[in-house]
Amino acid sequence: MNFDGKRIAVIGLGYVGLPLAVEFGRTRDVVGLDLKVGRIEKLRSGIDSTKEVTPEDLAAAKHLRYTTEIEDITDCDIYIITVPTPVDQVNRPDLMPIRKASSAVGSVLSKGNVVIYESTVYPGCTEEICVPILESSSGLRFNEDFFCGYSPERINPGDQVNTLTKVVKVTAGSTPEAAAEIDALYGSIIERGTYLASSIKVAEAAKVIENIQRDINIALVNELSIIFNHLNIDTVDVLNTAGSKWNFLPFRPGLVGGHCIGVDPYYLTHKAEEVGYHPQVILSGRRINDEMAHYAARSVIKMMSKNGISINQSRVCILGVTFKENCPDIRNTKVVDLIREFEDWGIEVIVSDVHADGDEVFAHFGVNLTSLDEVKDVDAVVVAVAHDEYSNLEPSYLRALCKSKSAIIADIKSVFDREDLKACGFEVFRL
Repeated sequence: MNFDGKRIAVIGLGYVGLPLAVEFGRTRDVVGLDLKVGRIEKLRSGIDSTKEVTPEDLAAAKHLRYTTEIEDITDCDIYIITVPTPVDQVNRPDLMPIRKASSAVGSVLSKGNVVIYESTVYPGCTEEICVPILESSSGLRFNEDFFCGYSPERINPGDQVNTLTKVVKVTAGSTPEAAAEIDALYGSIIERGTYLASSIKVAEAAKVIENIQRDINIALVNELSIIFNHLNIDTVDVLNTAGSKWNFLPFRPGLVGGHCIGVDPYYLTHKAEEVGYHPQVILSGRRINDEMAHYAARSVIKMMSKNGISINQSRVCILGVTFKENCPDIRNTKVVDLIREFEDWGIEVIVSDVHADGDEVFAHFGVNLTSLDEVKDVDAVVVAVAHDEYSNLEPSYLRALCKSKSAIIADIKSVFDREDLKACGFEVFRL
């Protein structure tokens, strides 16, 4: 088994697949497959709407071509699947995208081919769910006619420092020989090097707990922020003080959404329950984080009511709708929970975001975006996402958006100085 000169197909050209296809496409023949015609058209014109890859990088991937047709990847040797793995409405793993991708790849699979999965899954999913689909669609035998690998993505949307090539890449293969070749394949593009896991299951488990660990740590400080609010203590002051100790972990409270941290815990707990164990800490942390948007909204509403603002005649401006700062990604954003909570109280909600695509936001959530220049006469401002464009605003600018003498500001990410906000006439809430 030798991957030199082998053609690669990358299935799914989102936040994960496109940077991967571009890096390989600098020196290897790569076909990038995505079912969204609009996405392919933009990429062919040199535009990446996710903002993960620059026009210059797209141009540098001279051996990369794009397609929406499965027939265009029939002559490939290595298939890398990077499709989403979301959860459904009751937080059960939704494996439909990865099942469909496996079936499609299986239909064009040939002897000697390798299929590598990068989608985040629970331990065992690749070999228990995906491999049987590949065998059924192809008529080939696993580890005799074709082989599999797993190399979990570590993309951090919006992060221009810890990019694909700058982070250690975990790799794994279904046989020792396949594992070695897969490791070498990724090693050819990853500057920080690779880590070869002992098995595909180990690599799957390692990926899913990376995000669970962050989720639980943020859940802890979120719960602490609720306690400190009841005690009339500023959470940021407490964390800064505790952070003077060398080994105190610098986690901050916030809304925990996105396609990874807000989803991955449900994948592992699903598998754990399948084998008879009911997780407690993991699900407890997720419940806390899932509730934080509602808690923040109700806290703001309580402050408005105390200040004599008529709730069902009030207007609230929310700045930011993406799941994190400085990126356009709206997948599993918890800001929508903020919006819905305010709306449930009869409040008119005005939403602005300098990074999100307005058409995409409306299509997914039915929310219209408003330019910040058009916002005026609101009773409260919620800085929900710490985009640089918002963090760099003067408190006086935000205060000028409000009509009430006792205006409220919710600084969810604590990006402003609390005393500066008060000096402008704001009553301040922050997690």
